[in-house]
This record gives sequence, structure tokens and C-alpha cells, in this order.
Amino acid sequence: MTPRRRAASVICVDGPSGSGKGSLATALAKRLGWRYLDSGALYRVVGAAALDRGVATDDEAALASMARGLNIELSEGRVGADGLDLTERIRDEAVAAAASEAARHPQVRQAVLAQQRLAGEAPADETSGLVADGRDMGTVVFPSAELKIFLDASAEERAQRRYKQLRNKGVTVNLRTVLANIRDRDARDEGRAASPLQPASDAVIIDSTHMTIGDVLRQALALVRESGLAEAPAGYRAGTTAHDVNQPTIRSSRARHPGAASKPKT
Repeated sequence: MTPRRRAASVICVDGPSGSGKGSLATALAKRLGWRYLDSGALYRVVGAAALDRGVATDDEAALASMARGLNIELSEGRVGADGLDLTERIRDEAVAAAASEAARHPQVRQAVLAQQRLAGEAPADETSGLVADGRDMGTVVFPSAELKIFLDASAEERAQRRYKQLRNKGVTVNLRTVLANIRDRDARDEGRAASPLQPASDAVIIDSTHMTIGDVLRQALALVRESGLAEAPAGYRAGTTAHDVNQPTIRSSRARHPGAASKPKT
């Protein structure tokens, strides 16, 4: 007998490459005791498989067929497909580029969508929710999510973060090249016909350019409490609201406050 499943509460964290959405989503899930979905890992698995199998990233039909046949496993920070551990492989720059190309295709996105939405279900006896990060979590995958955060930062700041990350791994890179790659990725993500990168109309937008991950996490935890998704979790300061920490960096199309910036572009 198939175990009963229910729709879980969902927090979406969307944003461009290098904005820190993965770090925020991971930290939120840990603090709340919720499950975590790294949706980008699914596309990177598709990208890695395309490279390994010689499938051209401009062949939409072949890519979609391959994606539908992949047995992708995400568990406790590890990523696998068809019995292979791809956790480290999917962080390769070539794989990231292939994933970005593959993600442009509507048929590929549709193939991955089913796996993403499956993560939004939980066993009937499980009370934890889901924190999902990506680029279209709040607009396409989980449009009814209880809380949607769009985490942004300047291209220059995101390039610096990526540059430092790669250097810390011993990879020799050029900052100008990293910045160019970031801008190219932004253009592809924002300009694609299928699920372009943009904030959901009801998302809270946080600009993390001049913030630490701790600053962003405090804002997010305050938003979680204001949304009624959880009691004040560890790390949340009593009396704090989402607009008490670095208020000028918050923009929301749901709740406008004095000093808030304009609505998200659509």
C-alpha cells in the first residue's frame, strides 16, 4: 500500500547565480528542521549527463528524453543519478554552463518540474515543511508557497563571491572572466522564454549586496515568524521584525513600508 502524502508548507528562495540563495535556504531549513530542495542541482545533473553522454545542449527533444529517464536522488547534501554520486561533479563550471543551456528549453523544464513538485509533498505523518531554492520556485514550481523570498545582489558582488569561492577551492580564475560569466548567465536566465528569472508578484525582495549571510538569515527568520509558518526559531531576536534589520534592503510587493523600494519588475 502506497503511504499517504500531503502537501507540505513551502518557503521559496529564488534569485540569480551567486546571490546566496543556496546558503540562505540551507540555513533556513536547518533552523526550522525542514527539508531542503536544491532545484539547481537537478538541472546540473541533467547538464552533467548531457556532457557524459554526448547529448547536445541545443537538442531540446534529446535532452528532455534523457532528463525524464534519469533516476535523480537528493539526500542529506548528496546528489546522485542512476547510482552515481555526482555531488562534486555538478559544481564544475562546465557542468554549470551545460545546465544553464539545458534549462532554457521548455521540454527540459517540464521534465524536471515533476521531480521538483514531488519534493513539495511529505508523508501524512510528517510535520516538517520544505525550503526550496532556485530561479522559478515561487513563480512556477510552487506558486502557492506560503512565503516567497527573492534574494538579489549586484553582478559585481556576486562575481566577487564566486571568485573567492573558486580560489578557496584552489581553482585559478580571473575576476573579469567570472563577472562576464555571471552577466551572461543573468542574460540567459532573464531572457529565456520558459520560466524566466523574475520575482513572483508576492515575493519579498532582499538585496544582499552589502549584507552578510547572518544579516540575511535574520531577515528571513523574521519573515517566517511574520508569516505564521513557525514559532520564533533559534537565532530570532524577540521584538525583531523583518524590517528592523537593514531595512533599506527589503522590497516587497506584498507589504509596502516607508523607505521601501519599488515593486518587483514583471
